[in-house]
Amino acid sequence: MFLSSAMITGAVEAANGTGNGTDMWLGIAIFVFAYILIASEKIDKTIASILGAGLMVAVGVAGFTEMLGKIDLNVLGLLIGMMVMVNIMATTGVFEYLAVTIARQTRGNGALVVLEFLCATAFISAFMDNVTTVILMAPVTILITQLLRLPTAPILILEAIFSNIGGTATLIGDPPNILIGASCGLSFNDFLLNLTPVVILIAAASLAVVLFQMRKSLRTAPGAVAQVRMTEPKLAILDPVRLSRSLWVFAIVLIGFFTGRVTGLEPGLIAICGSFVMALVCRIELSRMLEKVEWNTILFFCGLFMMVGALEIDGVFEKLGTEMIGLTRGNFALTMMMILWGSALLSAVIDNIPLVISMIPLITSIIPELAEKTGMSPDQVREPLFWALALGACLGGNGTLIGASANVVVSQIARRNRYPVNFRQFTKYGFPLMILSVAISSVYLYFRYIY
Repeated sequence: MFLSSAMITGAVEAANGTGNGTDMWLGIAIFVFAYILIASEKIDKTIASILGAGLMVAVGVAGFTEMLGKIDLNVLGLLIGMMVMVNIMATTGVFEYLAVTIARQTRGNGALVVLEFLCATAFISAFMDNVTTVILMAPVTILITQLLRLPTAPILILEAIFSNIGGTATLIGDPPNILIGASCGLSFNDFLLNLTPVVILIAAASLAVVLFQMRKSLRTAPGAVAQVRMTEPKLAILDPVRLSRSLWVFAIVLIGFFTGRVTGLEPGLIAICGSFVMALVCRIELSRMLEKVEWNTILFFCGLFMMVGALEIDGVFEKLGTEMIGLTRGNFALTMMMILWGSALLSAVIDNIPLVISMIPLITSIIPELAEKTGMSPDQVREPLFWALALGACLGGNGTLIGASANVVVSQIARRNRYPVNFRQFTKYGFPLMILSVAISSVYLYFRYIY
C-alpha cells in the first residue's frame, strides 16, 4: 500500500504524458463499457476488467508493457500476504475467540456491537492500511453477526466504508495520502493537525446516521443473547501453540508496517515475507493457504490497474483536471471545492491512485496564479488545495463498490461466506455517506481556510 519515492516520481512523470485523441476516446469508451458491465454484474467483474484491459491493448490504446507497469505489485503483495496470514491464524480459532468475547462484552446488544466494530475499524485504519484492516475485521464480523443473528452483509459494507473514513485521518492510512505527503513534503503531523479533526466529525456523524437507520434491524433475539451468555471464549482456541507463534510473527509484521518509512521496506514485501515465515514456524503447508487466497480479487485488481493506467498514459486524467480547474476562473474557494467534489465523484468510479497522481502536478501548476490573484502566499494556497484533494480522493472511494480496494476485498470475503454484496447494495449504503462526509469536509475546509 505504501509507494516508494521512485515509484511516485515515475508515476507522476508518466501522468504528464499524453496520447493522441483517437486512443484517448477509444480508451474512455472501453473503460465505460467495462464499468457498465462491472456495475450491472451481468458477468463476473474480474472477466470484465481483464477483457477490458486486453481490448485496450488490442486496439492500441496503450502498450501491453506500459499497462503492466501500472499494476501496483505492492498492493497485490500486501493483499496476498495478509490473506495467507489471516487464513493461518483462522486455523487457531482466534477469530471465534474475539467474536465471542465482543459478543459477551456488549451483552448481545446489536447497536453496541456495530458501534464497537465500526469505531475499531476506523481507528485501526488510521494506523494500518484499510485493506489489511478489513481482511482482519471481516472474519470476526461474520462470526459475531451469525452468532447474534444480525444483518451480516450491511455491517460488512459499513466496515469497508469506515475503514476508508479512518484511513483519511493520517499520512499512512490511505494510498492517496501517501502520494500527497511524499510528493508535496507534508509530514505525518501535518495530516494529523489538518485532517484528523474533520475525520472525527465525519465518523461521528456517519455513526449517528447508521445507528438511526439500522435501529430496527439491530435488535437481537432473546434466544441469541442467552446463548451468548452461556459461551466460554477460551473454548474457541483450537491450537494455543500455533496461535502464540502466529501472533508473534504478526506482531513483527505490524512493526514492519509502522517502521516501513524508516527501513525503506514496502508493506507488500513485508506481508509476503511475513506470511511465508508464519507458514514455516506454524508448520502449515503453504500450498494449503495459497489455495484460500482470493485470486479472483487479485486478477480483478490487475485488470482495473491496467485499464486505469492506460487512461493515465493517454492523459485523460490530466485533461479532466485541467477542465475542472479552468471552470473556477481563479476563484480560490471555488477551486478548492471543485477539487474536493471533483476528486470525490471521480474516485467513486475510478481508482483514486492514478487520479491523485494526475492531480498533484495540476494543482502545483495553478498555485502561483491563485496566489497572485488572491494576494495570499503560495503556502497559504497550497496546503488547503491538497487537503481538499486528500479528503475527496479518500472519502470518494465510499461511493461505489469499486471506488476503493477495501470495498472489493470485503465483497469477495462476503461472497465466499455466502453473503453476496452487489454493486447496487453497496452504493445504497456508501453513496449517501460519501455525500454526507464530503459535505462536512466542505464546511470544514471553508471555515478553516477561507472564512
